[in-house]
Amino acid sequence: MKKILFTAMPVLAIAAVLVVNNDPLPIGATMPKPEIKMKDISGKEVSLKDAKTSKGLLVMFSCNTCPWVIKNQSRTNEVCKYAFDNGIGVAILNSNEAKRDDEDSYADMKAYAKDQGYNWYYLVDQNHVLADAFGANRTPECFLFDSNEKLVYHGAIDDNPGDAAAVNRKHLTVAMDEMKTGKEVSVKESRSLGCTIKRLK
Repeated sequence: MKKILFTAMPVLAIAAVLVVNNDPLPIGATMPKPEIKMKDISGKEVSLKDAKTSKGLLVMFSCNTCPWVIKNQSRTNEVCKYAFDNGIGVAILNSNEAKRDDEDSYADMKAYAKDQGYNWYYLVDQNHVLADAFGANRTPECFLFDSNEKLVYHGAIDDNPGDAAAVNRKHLTVAMDEMKTGKEVSVKESRSLGCTIKRLK
C-alpha cells in the first residue's frame, strides 16, 4: 500500500502544478506580464506595454466564434473606438488555444478583424498565458488599467450583455470617463457573461 502511495505522489505533484488559478485579478492590482510579446493580426509582435498609452489600457479577452462575442460585437467596436478616441490603448486578446486549429486560428482572426473593421491590436495569447495571469474566464471580459498600470475596472461592457436595447449603464465607458478625469471609478466590477475561454487540457 505504501509503495502505491509513494508511486502516486509524483503524479499528484505534477497534477497540482498543472492546476490554473482562475481567480480574477483584484482591483488595484498591477498589470501582469506586460512585457510578453504576442502576435498581432498585423504580423507584428506586441506586448501590453507596447499597447498601453500614457492614459491607460483597455484589455479585452475575446474571440471569433462565441455567440456572446458576436451578439456584443457592435458594443465591442463602440467601446474600443471610444477608448481609442480618448487616447486609451486597446488590446483584444484571443486566448482560445484549444481552438487554434479551428475557427480561432490566426488566419481566421485576421479575417474576423478585417470584417469587423478593427483599428486596434488583436493578439494571439499563445497557450492562454495572459488569460491565466489575469484570471480571465469569459469572452468577452474586460480589464481597464490606468496610467500607472493599475486595474480600475473588471467585468462586462455594460449592465445588460444579453440585450443591447435594455442597457441602463455603460459600465466600461463610465469607468473610462471617470479614470480620464482623475475620479475614482464608481463601479469597479461587474459580472461578465459569455463563453468560457477554450484552454488546453
